[in-house]
Amino acid sequence: MKWTDVNDIAIELCEAHPDADPQYVRFTDLHAWVMALPGFSDDPDHSSEKILEAIQMAWIDEAS
Repeated sequence: MKWTDVNDIAIELCEAHPDADPQYVRFTDLHAWVMALPGFSDDPDHSSEKILEAIQMAWIDEAS
C-alpha cells in the first residue's frame, strides 16, 4: 500500500485499531499507525496533512 491507497488504509486501520475512534486520533498517531500496517511500503515523508485527513475521513466512514 501507498499513501494514496486511502480506502485500503482505512479498512486496515479499522481492523488493526477496532477500539479507536478515528475522529479523535491525532495525525502524529495516525501517521505512525499507517506506517506500522502490514503491507504498507511508502516513504514516510510522502504523507501530508491533506492525505492524513483523507485517510481519517475514509476511516470514519468505514467505522460507521
